[in-house]
This record gives sequence, C-alpha cells and structure tokens, in this order.
Amino acid sequence: MSTGTIVLICVLVALVAGIVVLYFVGKRAQKKQAEQQEMLESNKQTISMLIIDKKRMKIKESGLPQMVIDQTPKMLRGSKLPIIKAKVGPQIMCLICDEKIFESVPVKKEVKAVVSGIYVLDVKGLHGKVAKAPEKKKGFFKRALEMAQEKAGAKPLK
Repeated sequence: MSTGTIVLICVLVALVAGIVVLYFVGKRAQKKQAEQQEMLESNKQTISMLIIDKKRMKIKESGLPQMVIDQTPKMLRGSKLPIIKAKVGPQIMCLICDEKIFESVPVKKEVKAVVSGIYVLDVKGLHGKVAKAPEKKKGFFKRALEMAQEKAGAKPLK
C-alpha cells in the first residue's frame, strides 16, 4: 500500500470514531436535558411580580445567591445569562430567565410568571397587554437577497 492510502484510511477511521463518540455524548446530553425539563415542569408555580430590569450578565455579577454561583460549572461562570431583576411581594430578587422568552419580557410592568425555583419559564401580562419584542434589523446580505428575489419574481425566504 502507498503512504497516501494509509494516511487516508487513518483519517477516515479517526472521523468515524469522532462521529460515534459525538453520537453517544449527544444522546446522553439529550437524556439529561429531558430529565431537567421534567423536573422544571414538576416544580413550576405561578407568581405575580413586577419586572424591574432585565440584562444579560455574567453569573458572578448577576446578584444570584452564592450557593447558585458555586454550583455552576467553572466553564459556564464566564458566560452571560439572561437575568431578570423583579419584585416578588415585598422582596427584590434576581432570577434566571429562559432564553426563548427573554426578549418578550416587559420591563417595568407587572406580570404573572411561571417560575421553577429561580428560573422563569413563561411570562403573561397582568395589567395591559405584553408588548412583543421589536423585530431585529435585517443585515446587508439579507436585504440584498430579498431585493434580488423580488426582482426575479420569486417569493422571499422566511
């Protein structure tokens, strides 16, 4: 065999091994996420709260309890989380918000929130309507693509 084919076979074996490892790691992560979601669903409760502020902050700067900061993995301590500062009854608390609903959370409004521990799962307006988040501006290439599709007579992608 030539050296080129031996190198090619070694690279293919390494790629296949990497794909197999990623498959099993992904399955394990998916199971863990399903268990965590089930736990969140079983412990959820509805609370009326006044949202004071919302920001993306590093976990060390967020004002969360020290016990929560100590329990987070060291790799995640530098990442930014969606944090909501809210008045729940007479107490002001810092809560972690779900990434999916963070943009739609109204600031300086009273809402009914579905909470599991310090994690906000869902927000519904209590007084008035909850305003939807403004749409993001389109980038240069997205606008150019839409203009080209419009000129060609094709329907724009959504």
